[in-house]
Amino acid sequence: MIGATLLVLGTISIGVYFIYNDCDEKRAKMKKFLRINLSTFIPVLAAALVMLAPNVVAAATSGATGMTDTGLGYIGAALSTGLACIGAGYGVGVVGSAALGAVSEDPKILGKTMIYVGLAEGVAIYGLIISIMIIGSL
Repeated sequence: MIGATLLVLGTISIGVYFIYNDCDEKRAKMKKFLRINLSTFIPVLAAALVMLAPNVVAAATSGATGMTDTGLGYIGAALSTGLACIGAGYGVGVVGSAALGAVSEDPKILGKTMIYVGLAEGVAIYGLIISIMIIGSL
């Protein structure tokens, strides 16, 4: 793991060096360095995974006492609310801006555009309902 970390930090520092020292003239050097970096980073990462995977599997299957699945339930509830709110925010942004453009051309369609904005906000409410159901089942 230490070797992979040093390799990543080395790549970042060499990249910063190439950027500040006219990268265009040294493009061949940068390509060679990246090839060497990738050819060493991937085997180091694979070796770290092979060495650490048995320990992780043993820790996960040992059956710790007093451990329940409530933590995963809370994570699921948080993800359902958070991702639904992100999606609703994006939807309201897109639909709201289009609704403003449409209302500026024809003020009579304000009510119709508000329905679409409300439908986009409904996604957040559905995510909240799902998270309440998850928390209720814990």
